[in-house]
Amino acid sequence: MTHAARVYATLDDWIAHEAIPFSLDSRPDFNAAVDQVIDSLGDSLALLGFGEALHGGEELLVLRNQLFQRLVEASGYSAIAIESSFPRGPIVNEYVLGHGPASYEAVQDTGLSHGFGKFEANRELVEWMRHYNADPAHSTKLQFYGFDSPTDITADSPRQTLHFALDYLSERDEALGQEYRKRIDPLLGQDAAWENPAAALDPTQAIGRSAEATALRIETEELISELRVRRPELVAKSDESRYQEAVHYAVMARQLLNYHATLAQPSEKRQARLLGIRAAMMAENLAYIVSREQGRGNVLVFAHTSHLKRGKVQWQWGNETVIWWPVGSHLHAMFGRRYVVIGSAVGSSPANGIGQPEAGTLEARFTFAPGSVRFIPTHQGQGLPAEEIAALPIRSGSKKNGSYVEPLGTQSFTDFDWFAVLDTTAYTRGGLSLEHWNPRSEQ
Repeated sequence: MTHAARVYATLDDWIAHEAIPFSLDSRPDFNAAVDQVIDSLGDSLALLGFGEALHGGEELLVLRNQLFQRLVEASGYSAIAIESSFPRGPIVNEYVLGHGPASYEAVQDTGLSHGFGKFEANRELVEWMRHYNADPAHSTKLQFYGFDSPTDITADSPRQTLHFALDYLSERDEALGQEYRKRIDPLLGQDAAWENPAAALDPTQAIGRSAEATALRIETEELISELRVRRPELVAKSDESRYQEAVHYAVMARQLLNYHATLAQPSEKRQARLLGIRAAMMAENLAYIVSREQGRGNVLVFAHTSHLKRGKVQWQWGNETVIWWPVGSHLHAMFGRRYVVIGSAVGSSPANGIGQPEAGTLEARFTFAPGSVRFIPTHQGQGLPAEEIAALPIRSGSKKNGSYVEPLGTQSFTDFDWFAVLDTTAYTRGGLSLEHWNPRSEQ
């Protein structure tokens, strides 16, 4: 994908010839390295993924910020989507566009999920985007999106997503909008019942298969059908962008109701099913985001590597082995080579409980190479020694940060198009103490 086919006798030979070393402290070197990566990707790219090896890696977030800035300045990127709740994203985007509250503090908790608003690097990203948009010389204004489903440790009530679609319909046909609202609102009940945290582990605590929830799923299907049947009329009364936004929120409400129904269903595959639904919702959100940015620029998506990789994800959940298709595999099916993903790795991180990588692991080989950070193309394993790849040992995990679950290995060559490997990373400024935060539940 990135270069003419070349055969390497050893993995060390591959690293020595193709690693692009740089430093985060030298913007000229960094920019040149990014430009070299982007130049290799061709003109069809629409969505570039950058996966973080763990949540809360300070240098990984700095790398993301600098990467996005370079993509905006040199490659015409117009948006970034991060692993935060999609329905909350417009709150931050309004701030980025210079509207709404006057301070980041006013949006950091309501506009970002998972506690990510407290990360100082996220503040710096948002403030840079706001400053960029304030410059009249920049005619293309940057957009900020969350793309995660509203299914954190608890799943949101479907009220917000349904009401967004209902509000849109009511503004174009008040009588019809009120008719649907009278049928839907009594079925919603109390948000606290939908968002009961006990439902995450106990299906009997979930209400997603109650008579009201089942009726609500039918009404939601009716609403989606109504919006689609009346598309010509509704587009004429608004515009295509507003119409598509309303339909997307209605479809997201449908998926959220499916998630709640799965929460209420006892099954040996319950956890895998829930994670699969979340991944599909995330992929649909990203497809929608790319469609919104079409004609404006490309999109950078940032999330945990386990979300953005192409291959299946396998976790050990207690005594259960959970396997599902992540977002990246959906994006590969949807976009083909228009989706490219850079996976990341770190050598060691005492703050996150990650020791030195064991000899022979990819992390050990990479960090032996020059530079403190380096990009390297995977070639999807083409031209690389297959026997050596198959025999790669896997480095040990983290003793502190539960989100470090994707060390590099054999599958990484086909999961990712490029690697970005850092010698080390600190724990993020502003993050919750690792003793009180379990990122494993929020990947």
